[in-house]
Amino acid sequence: MNTTVTLMPLARPDDAERQLKLDRMKRRATGLLVVATVIFVVARIFEHRYPWVAYIRATAEAAMVGGLADWFAVTALFRHPMGLPIPHTAIVASRKDRIGRTLGNFVQNNFLSREVVSRKLADMRVAERGARWLANRENAHKIARQVATGLARTAEALPDDAATRLIGESLTTRLRATRVAPILGTVLSLMTADSRHQDLLDDALQLIEQAVDDNRELIRTKVSEESPWWVPGVLDDRIYHKIITAIENLLHEVHADPDHQLRARFDDALVRFIDRLQHSPEMIAKAESLKDELLDAPLMDELSTSIWRGARTGLVKYAATEDAGTPGALERGLVAFAEAILGNPALMSEVNEFITNAVTGVIEQHRHEMGELIANTVSAWDAEVTSRRIELAVGRDLQFIRINGTLVGGLAGLLIYILAKFL
Repeated sequence: MNTTVTLMPLARPDDAERQLKLDRMKRRATGLLVVATVIFVVARIFEHRYPWVAYIRATAEAAMVGGLADWFAVTALFRHPMGLPIPHTAIVASRKDRIGRTLGNFVQNNFLSREVVSRKLADMRVAERGARWLANRENAHKIARQVATGLARTAEALPDDAATRLIGESLTTRLRATRVAPILGTVLSLMTADSRHQDLLDDALQLIEQAVDDNRELIRTKVSEESPWWVPGVLDDRIYHKIITAIENLLHEVHADPDHQLRARFDDALVRFIDRLQHSPEMIAKAESLKDELLDAPLMDELSTSIWRGARTGLVKYAATEDAGTPGALERGLVAFAEAILGNPALMSEVNEFITNAVTGVIEQHRHEMGELIANTVSAWDAEVTSRRIELAVGRDLQFIRINGTLVGGLAGLLIYILAKFL
C-alpha cells in the first residue's frame, strides 16, 4: 500500500514580519483602487454639470479597470479570486508539481552547469585562499592535531588481530600479484647504468680482505689439517703464506685496476644475471617459487604484527606530541605545502585546475539528482501552505504591479479619452 507524505515548507523566523509588510502593501494597493472608484463615482455625478470633469472620470474609470485587472492577475497566482473556482486561477497551488520540476531544471541547467561552476571557482581562487589559510601555522597546527588525533584514536580502536590480518592480507595479495624477478632485474639494471655495481664490488673486496686478515690463524689451521701427515710443518707455513699473499695481491690488483679482467667478468656475469631475471622463464619461476615460500612462512605474520605495532605506537606518540603544542612533521609538511603553492604560480594553477575538475565532475555527475531533489521536495509540500509561503516571499513586490496598473491605467485612459475627443 503506497502512502503519500505531505510535507510543510520550513517556516522562517521572519515570516511574521514578511506578513506585516505584505498586508501593509496590500492595503495601499487596495486603497488606491478604492480612491479611484470614489473619484469615478463623484466625477460621474458631476460630469453633466461640469463637462471638464469628464477627463477626471475617464482617468478614474481606466484606473479602476487597470487596478481590478492587476488585482485579479496577482490574486490568481496564489488563490481563487473571491473564492470562485475560475479556470486558470490559484496557479501556484494547482501547478505546484510543474513549478517544482521547472525550478529543478532551471537550477541544474543555469546554476550547476560546468561553465557557471568553473567560472565561480576561478573567481574564488580556491587554491590561493586555501594555501594562505593553511600557511598560517596556527591553522596548520589545528589541522595536523585533528588528523593525528583521529588517526591515533582509530588505531587504538582497531583490534590487533583484525589490523594485523588486514595488513598481512594486503601485503600478501600485492606481493603475489607482483613478479619479483623482473623488478629485481630492473633495479640491478639501474645500478649498472652508472657503474655503481663497481662500487659495490670494491666494498665487497674490502670485506673479503678484512675477513682474510681477521681469519689468518683459521686459514693456517685449515692448511695444516688438510696437509698429509708426512708433510713438514715448514712446508705448511710456506703454503699458507703463498695462499694469503696470492689472495691479498689479487684483491689489491682488482681494487687498483678499473680495467681488471675480474671486473669485466663481474660485469658480464651481472649482465647475464639481469637478463635471466627479466626474460628467463626458468629464473622467473624460481623467483616466484621462492617468493611464495616466504609469503607462506610465519615470517609474514611477524612482519605484519611488527608493522601494525610500530605504526600504532608512532601515531599515538605523534598525536600526543601534537596535543602538547609542539610543531610536528605533519604540521611542518602542511605549511611547506601551502608555501610551495603560494610561491609557484604554475603549481597553484594546477591545483586550481584539479579542484575545478574535481568539483565540476562531481556536480556534473549529480546535478540531475539535485534537480530531482528540488522537484520532489516541492511536490511533497502542501499546496495551500506552499502558495502562502511563496506569496510571503514575493507577494509584497507583486503589489507594486497593482499600484502601477492603477496609475498607468488611469494615465492610459486619460490619453485615450483625449485622443477620442480631438479625432
